[in-house]
Amino acid sequence: MIQRTRETVDPRILRTRQLLQQALGKLLQQKEFDEISIQDIAETATVNRATFYDHYADKFELLRCMVGCRFHELLTERQVQFAGNCTAELRAIVLAVCDYLTRMQGTNCKRQLEPHMESAIIAAVRELLLSGLKQHLPQSAIAPIAPEMIAASASWAIYGAAKEWVQMPDRCSSEEIADTVTLLVSSVLRIPNGHAPAE
Repeated sequence: MIQRTRETVDPRILRTRQLLQQALGKLLQQKEFDEISIQDIAETATVNRATFYDHYADKFELLRCMVGCRFHELLTERQVQFAGNCTAELRAIVLAVCDYLTRMQGTNCKRQLEPHMESAIIAAVRELLLSGLKQHLPQSAIAPIAPEMIAASASWAIYGAAKEWVQMPDRCSSEEIADTVTLLVSSVLRIPNGHAPAE
């Protein structure tokens, strides 16, 4: 998870990455993503272009990292965890995805950016689910289906449902849709013999 990575990365590197992510976030409030250059980002972050490239291959990678970090911050703020066997924890993850997508609607993240946002959020959810599945489900119970496959299926399902919900003109509340999506996705996270993990 990003939190674990932060513990092992030099604080100066983290600080520079934070400056670059904050710079991109600030610029997105002012103009479209395709109008933002690497030079714009570097100047706003008060670093040079070479420093930018020391950390990110391009502005799309920076965007994915920024979205991923912000989503992880939301999960941390809400103390969201997944033990592999709790519907309430799964619902908290679904609710976080719904709320995050709602927040992102107001930014200049247009259709061209959706794949980058999507991959960052799905990766964060997959990692969280996979960690819980690996730690708390008996290996014998998940052997027929790899936990990676279960986590990937569930994370795509959660994101897809949340994305569909956020685009609905007369959508219900995030709490209501979280209940529905949790019900749907909990079947994906069942042990292969058909018995749901005990709550």
